[in-house]
Amino acid sequence: MAGAEIVRTPVHRITWSQLALLVVASLFLLMVDKVIAYSVFSGGLIAIVPQSYFAFHAFRWRGAQSAKASARASYLGEVGKFALSAAGFAIVFTMLRPVSGSAVFAGFLAMLAIQIIGSWLLLRRDWRE
Repeated sequence: MAGAEIVRTPVHRITWSQLALLVVASLFLLMVDKVIAYSVFSGGLIAIVPQSYFAFHAFRWRGAQSAKASARASYLGEVGKFALSAAGFAIVFTMLRPVSGSAVFAGFLAMLAIQIIGSWLLLRRDWRE
């Protein structure tokens, strides 16, 4: 019996869901206040971009023979995720004027909540079908 193929986790679905919800929420908020809309959007991107960077690195390798490369890639992904998050906040708060700090953090936290819920749903559901 040949080795069974390990199915890739569809983590990209979470990223696409986050982007879709962020765009819809930002468009809705655009009708309320322009500054809040682009502040929420930028905060959401600060969460989505580093998380997708991490997911790309962490889930690139599969199988027991790739365990060392997978661990190294996960570490690199986590370091990159932290650096991208810090750089994102620095760019937003230094270059975006006017900006609503609470809206930036609200967008960031909303995308983190969607990430956690999406990950939980992927673990709960049999996505291999």
